[in-house]
Amino acid sequence: MPASESYDRPSLTVDVVVVAPMDRQHKVLLVKRKHPPFGGYWAIPGGFVEPHEPLEDAARRELWEETGTEPAHLEQLHTFGAPGRDPRGWTISVAYLAVLEEQAAQDVQPHAGDDAAEVGWFDLLAPPPLAFDHADILAHARTVLAIGD
Repeated sequence: MPASESYDRPSLTVDVVVVAPMDRQHKVLLVKRKHPPFGGYWAIPGGFVEPHEPLEDAARRELWEETGTEPAHLEQLHTFGAPGRDPRGWTISVAYLAVLEEQAAQDVQPHAGDDAAEVGWFDLLAPPPLAFDHADILAHARTVLAIGD
């Protein structure tokens, strides 16, 4: 690239979709954001990766900080990187998926922490309005899990 051209380097984030069968539905764990952008909106737990931090470690850290939840198993779901997905600038997010069994989900006592104002379980097929492109991330999770749609 010529020196006269500039480009933005993306930031790197992780998001963790936690899904569990509960009350005859598939539920997803969401957090209500405390701060802009999208303050007051529900979102998938996640955040920025620290320098030199492995991605799965970052996903586990963010999930713990925001919800107090520690799933036994995480797997990479998909990478989302469309410019404009985050109003703060170009941000690439590696999304992870944790599928809990019903009893494990009932044993989880999530609580809001860090930059989450609230935390709660929602119907995976009918979540509330979501921040960023998190509706797209949940749609991808539903496709991978063959739920709805």
